[in-house]
Amino acid sequence: MSVRIGLGSVRTGSAAPGPELAEFVDACEEHGVDSVWLADQASAPSIDPVVGLAYAAGRTRKLKLGTGVIVLPGRNPMLVAAQLASLVALAPKRILPSFGLRPASPAERTLFPVPEGQRAAVFDEALTVLRRLLTEPVVTHHGTFFHLDDARVGPLPGRPLDLWLGGQAPAALRRIGRLADGWLGAFLTPGEAAACRAGIEAAAAEVGRAIEDDHYGTNLAVLPSDVSEAERDDALAAAAKRRPDLDPRLLVADGWAAAREHVRAFVDVGVTKFVVHPGVAVASWWGFVDAFAAELLPEQT
Repeated sequence: MSVRIGLGSVRTGSAAPGPELAEFVDACEEHGVDSVWLADQASAPSIDPVVGLAYAAGRTRKLKLGTGVIVLPGRNPMLVAAQLASLVALAPKRILPSFGLRPASPAERTLFPVPEGQRAAVFDEALTVLRRLLTEPVVTHHGTFFHLDDARVGPLPGRPLDLWLGGQAPAALRRIGRLADGWLGAFLTPGEAAACRAGIEAAAAEVGRAIEDDHYGTNLAVLPSDVSEAERDDALAAAAKRRPDLDPRLLVADGWAAAREHVRAFVDVGVTKFVVHPGVAVASWWGFVDAFAAELLPEQT
């Protein structure tokens, strides 16, 4: 199994997110970072992930480009399929789509409307439609939520895209086993990630599927070594609020040495893909990527 470590961008409060994104992707390309992942935060002062990945595709030649994660329920799956097909045409073999069920904040739910109580059902059908549109030249589909006659998007990717899903609730794990090609967790210990992987594998086996061994990943928040004590305390307090049952240092890597330990612990349980985020706002993406390249990229295989 290959260990690959990418970077996820976060909002830094900058009034110029465009130049900030340019700095981020340029630094990643120059340092040979495996991938960048742009979050779907429609109501925040950040760049839309599909637009941002298209921009990044035009600035880079090797960097893989992922959505981490894009909210699917409430979006038109045919439009999403067309956007992904266009991205693949612009950056062949470099697009890594991953999807989630819910918006980043409750306030964003009005941006992705679905029938009350039907978000999971809409997600399942939308993902099925999306996959068909990206693999079949013509699609006719009449389901509960979507109706298509002789629909097509193009150009179709030369090879099927792997569609990754987030989530760790039991229902999410069953969905991943049934419908997805990979899993991207968040805010988990290695032991919890191992249990999630086992649940996904069992769900996949029930329907005669299998997910590739190296298609299990997780997000990892890192506190750079140069953060102030106040920033560190605030970040750890936020993690403790999110998971009061755990020591926050089990979820957030406090320094680069701790980040290496986290990566190795996850690899030991079969989680080999990582999206690393700074746990605090960074003053310079170049500086953060410099440190990331020196401290974590040697962990790749």
